[in-house]
Amino acid sequence: MIDQINRTVTLKTTPKRIISLVPSQTELLVDLGLEDFIVGITKFCIHPKHLKKSKTIVGGTKNIKIDIIKELKPDIILCNKEENTKEIVQECEKIAPTHVSDIFSLEDTKELIKQYGTIFNKKNEALSLLNKLNFEIGSFSSFIKDKDYKKVAYFIWRKPWMVSGNNNFINHLLTLNKFSNIYVNKDRYPEVDITKIQEEGNPDLILLSSEPYPFKEQHAFEIQEHIQHAKILFVDGEMFSWYGSRLLKAFDYFKQLHNRI
Repeated sequence: MIDQINRTVTLKTTPKRIISLVPSQTELLVDLGLEDFIVGITKFCIHPKHLKKSKTIVGGTKNIKIDIIKELKPDIILCNKEENTKEIVQECEKIAPTHVSDIFSLEDTKELIKQYGTIFNKKNEALSLLNKLNFEIGSFSSFIKDKDYKKVAYFIWRKPWMVSGNNNFINHLLTLNKFSNIYVNKDRYPEVDITKIQEEGNPDLILLSSEPYPFKEQHAFEIQEHIQHAKILFVDGEMFSWYGSRLLKAFDYFKQLHNRI
C-alpha cells in the first residue's frame, strides 16, 4: 500500500488494533464499521461522542504519549500530514506500520476512503460511503450552479488574526461554495491585518469558524470596525475542515448556510 505522501506501508494481515491520531479519520473509521478495532484516539476525537469513554486517549494531534501508544500494541497508526508532525510520524513508524493521509480536495478524500476500504477489508462499506458522498456532491452542485460568487474571508484564529489562504482543504470547500477567498494569494494559514481588510479584498462575507478558535460576538464587532458592507457569519468549522464521512453532512449544511446569506 502506498499512502498519500507516497510512503510504502507494509501490512502482513488486516490490522485489528488501530490507533487514529486524526479526529476526522477516527469518525471515518467508525462509519466504515471499525469502531471495535479502534484502541487509541486523540483528545480531539469528539465524534462519535461516546468514543472517548471507551477508547484510550493517546494525547493530542501535535503531542502524543508514545509510551501509551506502545502499550496498546497497535497493528497500524493513522496520521495526517497537516494534523501531525513529521516527528510524530517518525516515532510512530518505530512502533507499527503508519499510514499518512494528505488531503487538499474531495478527490483526495475519496482516495483515502478507498485506501481504508482496502487496508481494513471494508471495500463494500467504503463503496457505499462513496456512493452516498457522490450523491451529496451532485445534489449540491445542482443547488449552487445558479448562485452568484461572493468574496469571503474565512477566519480561524485571533491574536494573531489568521485566515484560510490557498493550498488547503478549507479553501477547496470555499471554492465549491462559490466563495472567492480574498486571501487566496497567500499560502496555507497566514496572519493578516484586519485594519487592511478592505484594501486587501473588501469581502462580501466574513466567516468566523467555530474551530480551532472559539469566536464570539465581541470578535465579530472587532472586525466590523474595519469593514463597511460585509456580512459576518459564524460557521461550523467541522463542516469546512473535516474530511471523510463528515462530508455526508457538510453539503446539507452548506445549503442552509447559503439560505442564511
